[in-house]
Amino acid sequence: MVRGVLLTSNLPQLQNLIKRDPSAYKEEFLQQWNHYNSIRQIFQINPDENAQHFRELVSFIAQVAQCYPKETADFPSQISSLLLESYGTLSPDTRRSLVQNLVMLRNKDVITSITLLQTLFPLLPKTTSSSLRGFIRRTILSDIRTANIRTKNHKLNRAVQAMLFGMVERGMDGEVVGDKGKLKAAAGPGHNGEEAMWAVVLTKELWRKGIWTDAKTVSIIALGCFHPVVKVQSASLHFFLGSDEDKEDSDDEEEDMPDVKALQHRREVNKKTRSGDKKLQKIAKAVKNKQKKKSENNTPNFPAIQLLNDPQTFGEKLYDILNKYDKRFSLDHKILIMQLLSRVMGGHKLCVLGFYTYIMKYLTYHQLRIPSILVALAQSVHDFTPPDALTPVVRKIAQEFVHPGVGSEVIAAGINAIREVCRRQPWSMEEDLLGDLIEYRKSRDKAVTAAARGLLQLFREVNPGMLKRRERGKEASMGMAKGSQPLPFGHSAQAAVDIEGLVLLEDHLKKLREEEGVASGEEDEDDEAAWEGWEVESESEESSDGWISVDSDTDEDLEIKKDEQDEKEGAAQETAEEAAKRISSLATTKILTPADFALLNDLRIKAVSEAVERGAGSGTKRKLAALESQRKSLLASGDGPITDTFISEDDILGPRKKAKADYAERIASIEKGREGREKYGSLKGKKKKANPSSSTNREKARNKPIMMILASGAVKGKKKASLREKQQKLRAHIERAKKAHH
Repeated sequence: MVRGVLLTSNLPQLQNLIKRDPSAYKEEFLQQWNHYNSIRQIFQINPDENAQHFRELVSFIAQVAQCYPKETADFPSQISSLLLESYGTLSPDTRRSLVQNLVMLRNKDVITSITLLQTLFPLLPKTTSSSLRGFIRRTILSDIRTANIRTKNHKLNRAVQAMLFGMVERGMDGEVVGDKGKLKAAAGPGHNGEEAMWAVVLTKELWRKGIWTDAKTVSIIALGCFHPVVKVQSASLHFFLGSDEDKEDSDDEEEDMPDVKALQHRREVNKKTRSGDKKLQKIAKAVKNKQKKKSENNTPNFPAIQLLNDPQTFGEKLYDILNKYDKRFSLDHKILIMQLLSRVMGGHKLCVLGFYTYIMKYLTYHQLRIPSILVALAQSVHDFTPPDALTPVVRKIAQEFVHPGVGSEVIAAGINAIREVCRRQPWSMEEDLLGDLIEYRKSRDKAVTAAARGLLQLFREVNPGMLKRRERGKEASMGMAKGSQPLPFGHSAQAAVDIEGLVLLEDHLKKLREEEGVASGEEDEDDEAAWEGWEVESESEESSDGWISVDSDTDEDLEIKKDEQDEKEGAAQETAEEAAKRISSLATTKILTPADFALLNDLRIKAVSEAVERGAGSGTKRKLAALESQRKSLLASGDGPITDTFISEDDILGPRKKAKADYAERIASIEKGREGREKYGSLKGKKKKANPSSSTNREKARNKPIMMILASGAVKGKKKASLREKQQKLRAHIERAKKAHH
């Protein structure tokens, strides 16, 4: 009896004893369990009564729940229902305690991740406490990341993605409020879109950490681009544009950077040791490297744009929102939509012809943020865009930007914008207009001259027939004399029958097999290694439709065997031109991996470099430059030629006179000037003496301005001195001179 009373009043002791021997203390646990049920019923009626005791009981049962799984089977669902149904009436301490105990049950594998996340996701929009909200967010991210560390947990990922998709979809029926005007002021608290906003934020965080990189993740944020709440739209648009403006700082330990200044201050106060100095230097170096990587990682999100499902419908919906709610959105938000729409159009070669009609009203030189609008226009154009839709746009840019009534920067921006449009679709230019624009190469302004020369050089390459004879240049004139003409819009020189350069990859792999004697089984292992790091949708061999994939017995059924001796003789006699004409069968006998495509690009660069060394023409050199830039973009963003479709505002503005430095540039210049200096004060008169000191009053008097000396009392006193005073001063001067000589 005494033992029961003591254990009832001391829950931590009972908890410790139960963990050691659960069966021996089962009666005491059941007593506490019954007590918990009665307190819970009272707590549901009056949450303020016995709140402290209720929290202690919940913590106790959560600690020992794994010891009595049958008795506590309903405990997690009771905590979840209490949080979801009575969250508004609970005190902040009770909310935090219940959430922490629910997370503890997940850590002890009492409940599954899906059960935990189904409770935590609805709490995010309801929570007003920033600390609890941060705890829930960290828990969600860490739980999903832990489940996907070794292999992708597709079951959990699909369930969580379905929940996030539902959170975004629930608010899609509302009216588009916009971010300006009376509708924004009249919008009530129901239009805040907190649930959808949290779904987008969590999805972006999981993508940024590399946990989710599939098309379903992109579909969730793509749906957010059409949400009626502007801040949800803006967050989704920034994800595709790769902007860091709305990126919230991660609360994860990996991303937390220590405060270097605080550590330095603590170092000055505490005892100085060499090990402490080394630790501080190591931390400062790590922080600097993280900041450098963060500053470099601001490129557009190319893989996300490529993973869009049905990009044509996505682009048309973006244009419908832009056109329909033009009066409700601010200019900054409209430019965000324009930029994403243009990148999707350029990357996937889409035709949304209404976009060019819409954008024409913004093509004036006094329009705010006109460089961004011109960039959006230029990168929306591609070789499949009809020239009839672009010709009025080019004419409008020339009329608004290129005339004597505007400044040189405006003219340069206009010609550069026209050049970028014509680079992608040369047939959008009119011959008379081209002649007028090229005449600006004689301008005195450097930016205008560079822009006009760039336009001239472009048409020398793509369509020299539109230029006057004296403006074509030597190579273009020789090409026209041989009869080479640019193909009209919609025509192709030859049908696509093969992947360009695939013969080089086939020969390279064949050579490796001959040298190493690789068997077919080892070849399959190499293919599996080449796919390493790329997500596979499912581990099972059975697809969702019920079909079962059957592996081939051998790869020999797909290989076309030839006489090895004939192959060697043919390879010895074959030239580079014949190899280029040969059609490879590799694409029909092998699934090409990302590593194969990277190797193919390197082989193409090597082949073109050899051709340049043999004295090939300028076309081959341009091809080499294009391949080099493509390899750089692949290394930088993990993506393909889509990077070539995007341009920056600097490409439109062109070379300018020294622009006004911003705050960061001024600070960097000041810090650079301080390098190698002991102190930031003047060095005058201090280091030129045996005993360093400041300059004397006599030295300072030498450098005084003459007007200050004329107004001084000493000079005025000399003018007013009497004859007697002048004689005394002269006598004194003579005496001093005599003493000085002797």
